[in-house]
Amino acid sequence: MLGSYGLEPHVPTAELLAAELLANAQTHTDGEYALRIRYDAGRGRLRVGVWDRSPALPPGFGTERAAPPPGPGAESGRGLHLVRACADDYGGYALRELGSAHGGKLLWAECRV
Repeated sequence: MLGSYGLEPHVPTAELLAAELLANAQTHTDGEYALRIRYDAGRGRLRVGVWDRSPALPPGFGTERAAPPPGPGAESGRGLHLVRACADDYGGYALRELGSAHGGKLLWAECRV
């Protein structure tokens, strides 16, 4: 898909961002999740976003930008650190459905292209 826009050099980074955001959703939520990739040629940005059912934002993706590193010997907990390190910008926000607290959240990461 990215090749049709001339973005072949950005495929490895986009794949890493998508894989880590999807793995986070699969590992830490008990419901549906979905991937969205958006290319904004006017801004020169490629955005990878993952929605899931949990409204809880992980450390580093809300208003605070710092997240604790994984402990020594930890076998997990590095994925979102990779996302933050590889993206030019990133963030997240909780979503609310009218009359429901089950809107989930969207985590996103952008790269300059």
